Amino acid sequence: MNLTLQVAASVLGAIALVLSYLVVKSIYSKYTSPLRSLPGPKNTSWLFGNLREIQKAENAVLHEEWTEKYGPTIKYGGFFGTYRLYTTDTKALNHVLMNHYTYQKPEMAAYSLSQVLGSGILIMEGDKHKMQRRVMNPAFGAAQIRELTEVFIDNASTDPPKASGLWASQIQEGAKVNVLSWLSRMTLDVIGLAGFNYRFDALSPEGEANELNKAFNIVFGAGENRIRMWGILQAWFPALRVFPSDSPPEVNQAQKTMTSIGRRILRESKTSLTATGEKGNNWRARDLLSLLLRSNMDTNLPESQRMSDEDVVSRHETTSTATTWALYALTQDKAAQTKLREELLAISTDNPTMDELNSLPYLDAVVRETLRVHAPVPSTIRVATKDDILPLGTPFMDVNGVMHDSILVQKGQTLFIPILTLNRDPKLWGPDAKEFKPERWEKVPEAVQAIPGVWGNLLTFLGGARACIGYRFSLIEMKALLFTLVRAFEFDLAVPVEDIGKKSSVVTRPFLKSDPENGSQLPLLVKLYQAS
Repeated sequence: MNLTLQVAASVLGAIALVLSYLVVKSIYSKYTSPLRSLPGPKNTSWLFGNLREIQKAENAVLHEEWTEKYGPTIKYGGFFGTYRLYTTDTKALNHVLMNHYTYQKPEMAAYSLSQVLGSGILIMEGDKHKMQRRVMNPAFGAAQIRELTEVFIDNASTDPPKASGLWASQIQEGAKVNVLSWLSRMTLDVIGLAGFNYRFDALSPEGEANELNKAFNIVFGAGENRIRMWGILQAWFPALRVFPSDSPPEVNQAQKTMTSIGRRILRESKTSLTATGEKGNNWRARDLLSLLLRSNMDTNLPESQRMSDEDVVSRHETTSTATTWALYALTQDKAAQTKLREELLAISTDNPTMDELNSLPYLDAVVRETLRVHAPVPSTIRVATKDDILPLGTPFMDVNGVMHDSILVQKGQTLFIPILTLNRDPKLWGPDAKEFKPERWEKVPEAVQAIPGVWGNLLTFLGGARACIGYRFSLIEMKALLFTLVRAFEFDLAVPVEDIGKKSSVVTRPFLKSDPENGSQLPLLVKLYQAS
């Protein structure tokens, strides 16, 4: 009994010490931070700052309201009374993205992401990230994606048992389809073949029960509308990570399933490749994993720069989400859906090449506009690893009426990068910035040239050395899916548009406000297209 009381007293003492530290740090930060004179919303909670408001609001809406009310560069409350710096200033964001050694993903954010995505390139920073990028580059070049385009088209084919074929076999006059589920299974088959030369058969009659597909839906489904305090404490204090997390049991099991399957595929791929004999000219497999393994095992690569098996295993879910939002947008703009279908039907082949897909201007515009208005990943954050001066293109007036054209950023300061807000900024895109209008890509505003993204005058794939390495893969896969689906079917929303909500759990997925307990879904009315 005495031992139990001593342990309890020690735990309570440790908690009290941590809370005391956080209170002192909060007070010190509040009165010494260079951000204290920045405009911004009132901090509504010492513990959560403004984060609960952000959690409850629809994706990016609150940040857009703050930008309109307070200007492009503001502060808002983070955990434990700390400030977060928020800006849509393109000059400042370019500085952050180009100086990736100075501005890195916070350790607590990296830990939280690693619980979902594993310890891949998305999590790594500094020299470790640079090394992984060097190893992975050969697998993501244009030449490799060109060879994989046939896989993308084939998996969306109108020939059963591919996606369109399965739909066509079930649809007569029309049917209600949860396209998010179908597209998730479709892209799972694509990443299986193109990424790993592995058949998941998620589109088979038993595919809905596919263990990896179910795991993806659990992990990337509509997140809980609350902040888990224990998870936050584990992210902030690594010593607490020895204790179990408070994630729901089904989420923990889903993450174990994803990791187990990834490692199994990796073992089988390595065995297959090494069984061919000498590494080098005998390597013939062209899937991304084989190319990555070949690059990683190159005899010219120093041992210190090789990726571990844990680093090699990565995961995929953004393309199905982006394509889902594209179909949603086309249900809300039937003229755009018709115009796109006419362009796609004018192509004589059912199996276009990458170059043929890229030559279709309206398909390109629809993809760009979807990734602008419905960016799958709406935001990210960085932390300063040293003191820095952040330059601004648009000066701001502080709460004392003084103008500033730069901000002092202290080591440890968190910066919020608002991907979706910048993509839909009226000051850059015009008063109709939040509307889906593919025609805007016929003549883009000059102001958007300043957006520091790696592709398409958008921040969707970020920019600089931390830009998304797989963006070419994602773009061509999305174009291939739309090419096949829009040629074959007509799409209408199956519920009132007011019932569609957005929530992010790594990626932004739709859900029904009238049916939130069933998680992410987008029910569309799908019918075979009949040419007049």
